[in-house]
Order: sequence, then C-alpha cells, then structure tokens
Amino acid sequence: MIVVERRRFPVVVESAVFAGRLMTLWRRNPLVPLQSALFPTILLIVYYLLVSRSMMRLTGSDNVDTVVSMCAVAGGMSGSVAAALSIPVERRNGLMARFWVMPVHRASALTGTLLAEAVRTVVATVVIVAVGMILGMRFHGGLAAAVVFVTIPVLWVTVYATVVILVALRSRSVAMLTWLNGVSLGAVFASSGVAPLELFPAWLRPVVRYQPMSATIQSMTDLARGSVSVQPLLLTFAWIAGLGVVAGVLVMRGYRAAVRAA
Repeated sequence: MIVVERRRFPVVVESAVFAGRLMTLWRRNPLVPLQSALFPTILLIVYYLLVSRSMMRLTGSDNVDTVVSMCAVAGGMSGSVAAALSIPVERRNGLMARFWVMPVHRASALTGTLLAEAVRTVVATVVIVAVGMILGMRFHGGLAAAVVFVTIPVLWVTVYATVVILVALRSRSVAMLTWLNGVSLGAVFASSGVAPLELFPAWLRPVVRYQPMSATIQSMTDLARGSVSVQPLLLTFAWIAGLGVVAGVLVMRGYRAAVRAA
C-alpha cells in the first residue's frame, strides 16, 4: 500500500516554486531588476546632483528622503510593468493553460508572481535606500520606522502588480501596459514628492493631495524623518486595501477567463 503524504500549506509551497521560477528568469534576463533598481537609482543620483540645491533654496532641505521614497515606489511600479510584458507571450504559447491544469492549487501561479514581485521590491528598495544614505539620508524614526518604510512600497507594488497582471490578461499587446506605465509614473511625478503642495496650481491641489502617490510618498518621508503623520499613513493603507480587494477579485476572474479562452 502506497501512502501519499499531504503537504501542509500546499499553496504557500507551490507559490514559492512559481516565485522561484520567475526570479530565475529575471536573473537570466535582467530587464526587470534593472528597471526596478538601476533606473530609480540613476534618477535619485541625477536629482541629487541637479535639483537638490534648488530644493534647498525653496524648502530649506534637499528632500533626499522624499526623493528616495519616490524612486522606490516608481522603480517598483516600472519593474512590475516590465515583468508583465511576458504575460501575453505565455498566454499565446499555452504556458498559462498548462499551469492551470497542473496538479497544484490554481491560485498558486498568480500568488507566486505576486510573491516574486514582493521579493524584488524589497531588494530594490534596500538598494535605493542604501544609495540614499550615501547621499545623506538618515532614518530618525528608528528601526521600526525603517521597516515600515520598506514595507509600504512592497505592499503598493504587490497591489499594483495585480492591476498590471489584470491589464496584461485583458490585452493581447503591450500597448496598454506602456500606457499604464506612463500614467503611473505621471502620478508619481505629479505628487507632493516632486514639489511642495503649495507650488501646484490651486485648482490642482486637491487632486495632488488625495491621489495615492502623494499620501504614500508623504508617509514614507515622515517615517524617515521620525515624525509620523496619521492622516497620510491611513490614506495610504486605505488606497492599498481598497485597490487590492477590487483588483484581486478581478484578476482571479480575468486569469480564469484568459486560460479558458487560450
């Protein structure tokens, strides 16, 4: 008699396997890690060299902690779009359909992708923060604030990756992904992380104040400075939770429909 031992927490184990597959692909084709770490690091250095003096005159600070926050979020989001470029290809060649009929939990391929995105964002954020500290950034809020600082872009990018996957599943070309990347980076650069809110036109200030990137960047900046403001932090997590629930439900339906239509 053959006894088959059932693994505990099979979804976790299977998700880790799928995440490992993606990270192996990224090592062989480093577009994704370069997009999420190298691009924002170069942006951070260029900003510090060219803009920091102007910001010092305007605000009395070089705002390097704000720019580190902005670059961490922008880099993670760009990396998610770069990673999703392979989804239309995997859909056309039948790889997604083969994953669907494998003897694993049907959510494990998707959760594995999100797990890989989270790991990638942690590494990229740590690299960007390290460069920021070389340029003068300091964490005045202690270790706990630093951990939350890194956690916020990880949560945001995981939710954003869910949205990107949903768009990639519904689109058969990369044009929509390119458009989404442009809009997302536009939201980052049209936030209070680029300039103080008072410098925006009066009619645009409410949009800038309550759009998700402003609250996110402000929360991370406050954590670095050791002066946590409750409102932007609550608004950040409200955006993450709300968008995560909606995108999570839609992406599961979209994944199922895409596989069955393949």
